Amino acid sequence: MTDRARSVLYVRLPCWKIYPGGVIYVADYIHKQRPDMKQEILDLALVPSAQRRQTLKQTIQRLRPDVVAFSWRNMQSFGPHPEDDALDVVMNFDHSPNLWRRIKAAFSAFSIIFDYTYSRIRNFAFMNMTRKLLPDAKIVVGGTAVSIFGKYVAEKCPANSTIVIGEGEPAMLSIVDGDDSTIGECYYKEANGHVHFHDRQENFDLSSLTAVDFRYIESIFPAFNEYLGDYVGVHTKRGCPYQCHFCLYNKIEGHNQRYREPVEIVNEIESLNTHYGVNKIWFTDAQFCSTRRSTQHVELILDEIIRRQLKIKWTGYIRLNYLTPALAKKMLDSGLASLDLSFTGTQEMINSLTLGYSLEQQMQAFQMFKDAGYTSQKVKLYMPLNAPGETVDTLLKTIDCIKDLYNMFGRDNVLPFIFFIGIQPGTPVEKLLIEQGYLDRNYNPLTLNPFTIKKLLYNPDPLGSIIARSYLEAVDSLDSNSEYIGRATMDNLERMLSEKNMTGITHRSFPYFGKLQKYVTQQHCVIEDRNKDKF
Repeated sequence: MTDRARSVLYVRLPCWKIYPGGVIYVADYIHKQRPDMKQEILDLALVPSAQRRQTLKQTIQRLRPDVVAFSWRNMQSFGPHPEDDALDVVMNFDHSPNLWRRIKAAFSAFSIIFDYTYSRIRNFAFMNMTRKLLPDAKIVVGGTAVSIFGKYVAEKCPANSTIVIGEGEPAMLSIVDGDDSTIGECYYKEANGHVHFHDRQENFDLSSLTAVDFRYIESIFPAFNEYLGDYVGVHTKRGCPYQCHFCLYNKIEGHNQRYREPVEIVNEIESLNTHYGVNKIWFTDAQFCSTRRSTQHVELILDEIIRRQLKIKWTGYIRLNYLTPALAKKMLDSGLASLDLSFTGTQEMINSLTLGYSLEQQMQAFQMFKDAGYTSQKVKLYMPLNAPGETVDTLLKTIDCIKDLYNMFGRDNVLPFIFFIGIQPGTPVEKLLIEQGYLDRNYNPLTLNPFTIKKLLYNPDPLGSIIARSYLEAVDSLDSNSEYIGRATMDNLERMLSEKNMTGITHRSFPYFGKLQKYVTQQHCVIEDRNKDKF
């Protein structure tokens, strides 16, 4: 065992302005385990671009921390977010009938790629500067981007760096304690540049995570207050037993769900509400209310919110498999702001993506909300259009289901969000598309080649161009006071798919469809066998 650290600086690398929940949970946990540890949080997302390097340098020189922990949120260049819209750019570049828009889209695409290239170079430069200023300090790198691309990050980090995959609390505690081996899944880059991997031996006991001490967090992170006017993230559990084809949560957090104590969760919410006036909560779980056991856990949380009469609005990604009328009513009574969920209106596509639920169950759950006293909460449908196996028939069935929801909740309250599957390394859909030949076996998931990036935002023809034209036509026809763009896109899509020249597009029009069906059937059976005793 080496010397125990006396101080930690957490550096949140630049991203768009979104509540830094991960860093806050880690800093709070370390404080409770080692109260004498001096800590500080520097959020570079809140610092003007031109001042970031100097701000980081001055903070390091002032604090001289024993450990500098960098949090890296996003890395992949095709992921649309509030600071750029890669989806809109690709739609216009490939499918706009307006030449000027296609030219503008090309410039926008290069601008996005330049920004991401620069951000990667800049982030590693921040780490290298830290190593020069603090030759003996421990450098730790974690966050969402690192959990997905850890090996790549490890290769680029300075020597003597630890790259943490997944949850950071146990890893950081072992690092600040000077343990010979880091707890949890991580890479370590040695002084000679060699990178070795340490596998996860066990998952963190989430029940030990008590309500965040926000007074303490405010004392080490004065900019904390700048995030309190919007949704603040609170997590109730970690882990996901499902294996949706495009998702990595079950690898990052593990298959087994682990739970926080409901009273501690509501203590955290009440503290935010009472002391800081926060009235909007986003539950940051991979999925809120996802299995039978987690549904029981959710009910305990909602009971506590209702008992304390907290005046909040809350939401999160919700799965409706095990909803009951009683639970639907408790959700509404406790302040449900919106229903946010993945949605496809055919069982074929649900099975194709191994989403692990029944469409009939889902539609019945919607009716339960309606019967339980639904008023005007938004129903937000995140629809992975044109995923592998999508056909004209499945798209038209999805549109019919959306119409049923219009009738149930009112058209203005149903918001279809158009997105395409982003192919992530290590997911089943990546394996499938490599087997099909859509992706080269040795492709680089962090490539800056715009043509490869477009393939990673999965929207192939023949349906891809139809969906894109539906979207672009909706954009052209709307103004700030007219129809919501997602609904307009689905209306246009229905019209285009129903035209005579579309009737010939069937399953046979899609290459490798037979391989896809066989692969999906095999995977679906494996997942059902593995999960049947967990729910």
